[in-house]
Amino acid sequence: MFRVTIAVRADDLDTNGHVRGPAYLAYADHARWVCVREAGIDPAELAARRIGPVNLETTVRFHRELVPGSEVTVSCEFSYGDGKTSRVRQEFHAPDGTLVATVSSVSGLLDLDRRRLLPGPGEYWRELATRPELLGLDPKTG
Repeated sequence: MFRVTIAVRADDLDTNGHVRGPAYLAYADHARWVCVREAGIDPAELAARRIGPVNLETTVRFHRELVPGSEVTVSCEFSYGDGKTSRVRQEFHAPDGTLVATVSSVSGLLDLDRRRLLPGPGEYWRELATRPELLGLDPKTG
């Protein structure tokens, strides 16, 4: 499972000293993009192929408070079905290991010209990735 650590910035906080909900979404997006890049996928290559990842649904569940000025470790765990979508589950952990939030997303790959989801997004990711296991896919064979 892929993990990245992110610093909690002062501008991520609301007036009550809580990390704002949109900051959790930004952390989740950042972690997914770092994971995609670590898997060997260049976002410019996606653009050249005229495909792009899209979020279709996102659910945030808050468990505990993040401490301002601290760090949060965000994981990414991808899963695929037979259709046009995939799922990503992300856990947010405080430095002491406490689970502070989970983000669950449904996403797909969009054909940027036809504006339609592509079938089998995992196959596109596998074709582009040098480390597909980071994206929850079996490594290339043959």
